[in-house]
Amino acid sequence: MRIFCFGLGYSAQAFVRIVLHNKGHVAGTVRGADKAAHLRDEGIETALFDGTAPGEGIADMLKACEGVLVSIAPGEDGDPVLAHHRDDIIAANPKCVIYLSTIGVYGNHDGDWVDEETPISPQSQRSIARANAENEWIAFGAMTGIDVMIFRLAGIYGPGRGPVEKIRDGSSRRIVKPGQVFNRIHVADIARAVHAGFARPRTAVFNIVDDEPAPPQDVIEYAAHLMGVEMPPEVDFDEADLSPMARSFYSENKRVSGKKAQRMLPFGLKYETYREGIRALVESEKA
Repeated sequence: MRIFCFGLGYSAQAFVRIVLHNKGHVAGTVRGADKAAHLRDEGIETALFDGTAPGEGIADMLKACEGVLVSIAPGEDGDPVLAHHRDDIIAANPKCVIYLSTIGVYGNHDGDWVDEETPISPQSQRSIARANAENEWIAFGAMTGIDVMIFRLAGIYGPGRGPVEKIRDGSSRRIVKPGQVFNRIHVADIARAVHAGFARPRTAVFNIVDDEPAPPQDVIEYAAHLMGVEMPPEVDFDEADLSPMARSFYSENKRVSGKKAQRMLPFGLKYETYREGIRALVESEKA
C-alpha cells in the first residue's frame, strides 16, 4: 500500500504501523516540526499542515499515493482538507479516501439499536460539524468518481488511552447514569478496519464499533478488578463535575451495530468487547 494520511494522530499511527510492517509507503501531515522529525525517523514522509492554509509539499506527496486517510477534525468552516487540498486530491486521483468520523452523528436514541440505515441526528456542535464534513466528502466522491468510505468510530481506547490509563493516573470515576450505554473500539481494530477498507475500496458508510455497548461504570469496574487496585469512586451523573464536552457525550444513549463493516469490508474484531481489550492492555503492562 501507498497511503497518505491527513493527520498522523493516535488512530492513524496504529494503521500506519500495519502498512510499514508490510513494507508499504506512508506519507502524512502533522502540526508540529518536532513530531514531523520523529515520524521521519520511523520512515514516514511528513509535511506540516495546521488546517489554516495549504501545506507545503502535500500535492507532490499525494501523487505518489493510492489511498488517502483523513483523520483531521472539521473546523467551524468545514473540512480543512477539502478547503485547502481538494484540487490536489483530484489531481492525484487516489483509488479511495477513508474519512474517520464518529457515531456521535446518530445523536440520542434512548438506548435503542442503530445501524448505517438509521437517519443521522447530530445534537452537539462537534457531531454537527462531523455530519457536515461527511456530507462534504460524500459529495466529493459523487463529483469525482473516487470511492469515499465513511468510518463512524465509537469511543477509542488502547495503549496509553482509556480506562486503564485513567485508573493508573487517578483520574477515573465510575459515573452512573441509569440506562446509559456506550460502544467502544480498540485502536487496533480501527487500524484493521482501515487496512481492510483500502484493500477493497468502495463507496459506503460503516460503523466501526465493538459488539457490546455497555454502561461506563461496568468498564471501569472490570479494569480495576483486573488491575487489582481499589475501585474508583462512584459518582451520580447529576452530581458529576464534567466538562461540557464530556457532559454532551453522556447526553447520547444508543447501541450501535458494527455488523455491516465486519461482513462487507470484511474484517474480524480482535477485541469483540471491552473485556478482551482491557484484559490485553492489563496483561501487556504486566509482561
